[in-house]
Amino acid sequence: MFCESVWSYENVYTLKQEDIEHFQNRIYSYYHTHGRGLPWRRTKDPYKILVSEVMLQQTQVERVLHKYEQFLQSFPTFESLDGAPLRDILGVWHGLGYNRRAIALKKTAQIVVQQYGGKLPADEKALKHLPGIGKATAGAIRAFAFNEPSIFVETNIRTVFLHLFFADKQGIADAEICPLIGQMLDRSNPREWYYALMDYGVMLKKKHSNPSRRSAHHKKQTPFKGSNRQLRGAILRLIRTQPRITEAQLVELLHADPGTVQVNLVKLEEEGFFKRKGDAFCVE
Repeated sequence: MFCESVWSYENVYTLKQEDIEHFQNRIYSYYHTHGRGLPWRRTKDPYKILVSEVMLQQTQVERVLHKYEQFLQSFPTFESLDGAPLRDILGVWHGLGYNRRAIALKKTAQIVVQQYGGKLPADEKALKHLPGIGKATAGAIRAFAFNEPSIFVETNIRTVFLHLFFADKQGIADAEICPLIGQMLDRSNPREWYYALMDYGVMLKKKHSNPSRRSAHHKKQTPFKGSNRQLRGAILRLIRTQPRITEAQLVELLHADPGTVQVNLVKLEEEGFFKRKGDAFCVE
């Protein structure tokens, strides 16, 4: 493997063309030998790429691999996702966590069908107005679905730049990294370039103590077991699988504090997961 040199912080904004070429050669050299053959990389279908990007938000690749194909088999198009009952969508989504993303995908499908004729827009502003799609996801979709030279940051990209350009610094903001991403971007083939960059970041995380911990945006994830996230998921699962279950029955089955269950029921209903009909709840 080629020599691992590190640029100094003081020179990161004055890179020469030879520095850029050296950096790109390093990333591509690793990718061409060790690149990951992920299923969403074998398609240019904007719908399929949207699904993968939303699934990958806050979720490890290994978990997404188990759900991606199943989701696409159940809902292969924007039209099928738009027309599917939320109960069915949540059923397939179960196990990925952060269930609000499933609702966001359904709402996005509805907007794409009704406003864009079933075709996902490539415009960044239009993408960012869709539910659950922020700047990073919009940038990834533009690069992977449309091969547009967008500039975005995600965890593995961040890792590469923190390790190679900010090795002795703490609290580095993405705003400091983005100009470098723009300089280093292979604008002739942004799709493959970002695949390569991400895979290099995965390697660095395995080889070194996670450089992303030095990011100003790093947050240590709290344990899932015993968390309110776990309780929310359990409430939703019971309501989805046991139509017209009541609040009292939920408290009894979950062995949970009645007040905490009530607070979560109110929030989940406000978020659109289910509806209250009399004293019972149901996902439609």
